[in-house]
Amino acid sequence: MQETVHNRFIAMSILFLISVFGVLVCIFLWLRDIRIWARSLLPGYRKAAIHGVYQTALATAGAGIVFLWPVVSILGTGIVLLALYLQGKEEREKIWTNEPAITRFFGSVPRNNSRR
Repeated sequence: MQETVHNRFIAMSILFLISVFGVLVCIFLWLRDIRIWARSLLPGYRKAAIHGVYQTALATAGAGIVFLWPVVSILGTGIVLLALYLQGKEEREKIWTNEPAITRFFGSVPRNNSRR
C-alpha cells in the first residue's frame, strides 16, 4: 500500500504542479477580464469574463484529472493547456496604447462609467 502511494506522489509531482499553476493563471486572467469590464463596460471583456467561468472550470477539471488519475496526467495537463489557449482566443477591444507592462498586467484601465 505504501509503495502505491509513494509512486502516486512521484508520478504527479511535476505535472500536478504545472496544472495547478495553469489553473491559477486561468483564474487570474478571468478576474482581470472582470475588472477591466467593470471599469470600462466594453462588451468584448464582458464576453471574455463570462467565458472565463467555463475556461476556469475546464482548467480545474484538468488539474483534478491529474490529481485523481496520475496515469493519465498528460491528458489532464493537456486539458489545462487547452483552457489557457481558449482563454487567449477571445476577441477583446484594444484598450492600451503606451501603458507600462505592470499596468496592463493588473488590468488598470481608465473608468468609462459613472459607477465608483
